[in-house]
Amino acid sequence: MTQLTLNLETGSVMFRFTPEAAQELKAALNELMGRLKTTATKTTPGSKAAPQPSMEYRYTGDIFLELFCNPNIWPSPFAARVLVTLRDDRIRLNTEAELSRLIEDLNQFLEQS
Repeated sequence: MTQLTLNLETGSVMFRFTPEAAQELKAALNELMGRLKTTATKTTPGSKAAPQPSMEYRYTGDIFLELFCNPNIWPSPFAARVLVTLRDDRIRLNTEAELSRLIEDLNQFLEQS
């Protein structure tokens, strides 16, 4: 297990994460990106795209990690933010992260693993 660093708006957080879990998270984020692109592209001017389901990802290991994003509230994938909950038996962190930065951090982790 190696350390995954998530860069947040006002700092960063590091925790142990497995490459297998990182691959699962990457698949979930890729699916979310597809949903965001669907939401961002309207079929005709003035119409709305069909509502897309939210992304919820959970990982339980040394820590509990939960990521949530509703693709229907963001105008584009580049504006999207993800709610992050990270906790163990001693600490709990609830914050937001930029989706694009989260993807970059995850890709860097996978390259190093």
